[in-house]
Amino acid sequence: MNYLAFDLGAESGRLILGILNNSKLTIKELHRFPNRMRKMQGHLRWDIDYLYREIIKGLKIYSRAYKTKPQSIGIDTWGVDFGLLDKKGRLIENPCTYRDARTEGMMERFFKSFPSQRLYQLTGIQFLPFNTIFQLYAMSRRNSPTLKKAKDLLFIPDILNYYLTGAKATEFTFATTSQLYNPGKETWEPHIFKAIKIPIGLMQPITRPGAVIGRLKDTISKQAKLGNMPVVAVGSHDTASAVAAVPAQGNGWAYISSGTWSLMGIETKSPVINRKSLAMNFTNEGGVGNTYRFLKNITGLWLLQQCRRCWPSQNDYDNLLRLAGKAPAFRSVIDPDDPEFLNPPNMAAAITAYCLRTGQPAPGSPAQFTRCILESLALKYRYVLEQLNQFSRQPIQRIHIIGGGARNKMLCQFTADATGLPVMAGPIEATAIGNIMVQSLADGTVKSLSNIRRIIRQSFKLKRYEPKDTKKWHKPYEKLIYLINE
Repeated sequence: MNYLAFDLGAESGRLILGILNNSKLTIKELHRFPNRMRKMQGHLRWDIDYLYREIIKGLKIYSRAYKTKPQSIGIDTWGVDFGLLDKKGRLIENPCTYRDARTEGMMERFFKSFPSQRLYQLTGIQFLPFNTIFQLYAMSRRNSPTLKKAKDLLFIPDILNYYLTGAKATEFTFATTSQLYNPGKETWEPHIFKAIKIPIGLMQPITRPGAVIGRLKDTISKQAKLGNMPVVAVGSHDTASAVAAVPAQGNGWAYISSGTWSLMGIETKSPVINRKSLAMNFTNEGGVGNTYRFLKNITGLWLLQQCRRCWPSQNDYDNLLRLAGKAPAFRSVIDPDDPEFLNPPNMAAAITAYCLRTGQPAPGSPAQFTRCILESLALKYRYVLEQLNQFSRQPIQRIHIIGGGARNKMLCQFTADATGLPVMAGPIEATAIGNIMVQSLADGTVKSLSNIRRIIRQSFKLKRYEPKDTKKWHKPYEKLIYLINE
């Protein structure tokens, strides 16, 4: 069985071929292309037509290389961002990115008229200034001409699925990230749309992971020579697909989906919405197999990615990690989630300013910056782990790191050391693997989420990291607590 997974991230996109044979999955990257935010019409935007062209290119690459027709295709992307279609079904303008400045101050302004406690009670979603609700609120307050022309709202994967099939739908895991969805009612929440003065009629029917959205349009199937292949609603929010690929068994585990962001949490059967989860700003996002991802968004390797742009002659990743291993430990600690680090023009300068402001020596070399970032991330994982243990039905005994961060040996070892728990790293391509396996769920090849995870365990090698010298992380952890509460 061949499956095609398009996994689109803020930095790059790729087409991954999954071949499932005798309960063993193998994957192969067929196409990779850059993605980036572009300044257009005064805002940071995504170039949707470019992404669509790369998808078509990927389909052609497959059809030229393989005679076997794929079972299906699935698309996952980052969360919250959306586009608006006019009455003729045309995208009015390229979607703004979640890092665009238009949402600055909007969350705080919204809470002046709509209590934050009420919003959390309705949605169970973590308060982040770039959530879809606040993007729409910003447009509404500014009387956006685009809103006035809009007939339909489609999230990023919805747009691409629509371009491929002509069908309009929003997949459950993505809908939950918007802070517009009520998990108790299992639908869009009308009170929220009324509060932001946006017509609820813009929204699409919600479909579950594993449903067929539609089939390739005739023009595309002829162009790509793939026939009327089904397009499946996978976990279209990339973290949902990634968590579906956590190769865990039993209970007592947490996950970190590690990449530009670090999504750390536990899997639950229903949302956890109470005063404590509100106070700790945890989120309840939809998962595959009738689950919820109770998690917290932590700024992840974005910090290092952006710093590397500041060091054009010294940014070789492997060399940075090698030198960081020789740099002094715990010279300075940062809170990765400080607002200063959301999208500064110069990340290294932002970290320097933070350290000086908090009375710490600033990193003096790329190696010291790298060590500071990775140590601080591991410390923040410990902080969130202690919070998660207050909600988990049993103590968390191990951590699964999936995604690109699973190949960062230093970060994985630091995580084990800081938390005092063993870390299982892999698979690296968890998002694409989860995407593929949900497609196999759609056609009945696999029957359940536990079946998916069993196949992944027997298909991919994992690396285990045991904690070492945990005691030496106690004082730096106290420093992080101080910085968070400052």
